[in-house]
Amino acid sequence: MYLFYSRVGGKYVKLTEPALDKRIKMYAADAHKKCPEVPLNTHAHQFRHAKATHWLEDGMNIIQISFLLGHASLDTTMRYLDITTDDKRKALATLEGEKEKNVTKKWKDGNGSLADFCGLKH
Repeated sequence: MYLFYSRVGGKYVKLTEPALDKRIKMYAADAHKKCPEVPLNTHAHQFRHAKATHWLEDGMNIIQISFLLGHASLDTTMRYLDITTDDKRKALATLEGEKEKNVTKKWKDGNGSLADFCGLKH
């Protein structure tokens, strides 16, 4: 089952990256008319970037974020998040005293579905 799909010859198939990019840009252009803060050059990678940044802002451990993004190196996650040196210091500080912190396990909130975890509405 695909989140983004196309119907070709009566079958539901995976939407190609160029087709998805075209749709995102089309919807971004419509949204930009109503809210100029929406960038016209919006692309799919920005959604991944934004979610990772929100996880960090919400106090999620940088190692967990790196794992969820599928990065082999923590440096990749730091670069990917495009965060400042101060933000890096704060993110790395989440690793210190991890056992003392009472951080809610977000993947166990709600009904425990991946959609809820990723912030998608049903």
